[in-house]
Amino acid sequence: MTDQPGNGSGGAPETDGRGSLSVNAQFIKDLSFESPNVLRIMSQPGTQPPEVSFNLGVQANSVGPDMFDVTLTVRAEAKRDNIVAFIVELAYAGVFTITGIPPDQLEPILFIEAPRLLFPFARAIIADLTRDGGYTPLMLNPIDFVDLYRRKLAERQGLGDPSLQNNLPN
Repeated sequence: MTDQPGNGSGGAPETDGRGSLSVNAQFIKDLSFESPNVLRIMSQPGTQPPEVSFNLGVQANSVGPDMFDVTLTVRAEAKRDNIVAFIVELAYAGVFTITGIPPDQLEPILFIEAPRLLFPFARAIIADLTRDGGYTPLMLNPIDFVDLYRRKLAERQGLGDPSLQNNLPN
């Protein structure tokens, strides 16, 4: 077997010095769907869609050398005329291996790139769950994780919050 150009020994791809991010696993940590007033909502006249409020959170924890658990937490609540139609809560996580990244650049990878990889899967789970719950599928809009991260940094600097991270190495 001969090495191809641009390939290191043993056929392993060479790194370009920028580091790497690998997804080792993705999984549902916690999932809840409540539909406390389905009969009242469905018996209401009219076709007014429910108003949906949405919250999103990201947490990251070191779980070993170069390994991190990143959890995307999503909560959506739909109401029509102040009556709760449904509540969805999802904690969707991934285990990531991150190598070759300087410590000062690790936080943006964990709070921008990792959740960006997880979000489409969480979005699909929520859409399927609300559809299976008897409602029109809730299709969450794409999230700008760069903007969320920048706002969190500005908030942290303004309030003196010592860290956005949970259990990450310094």
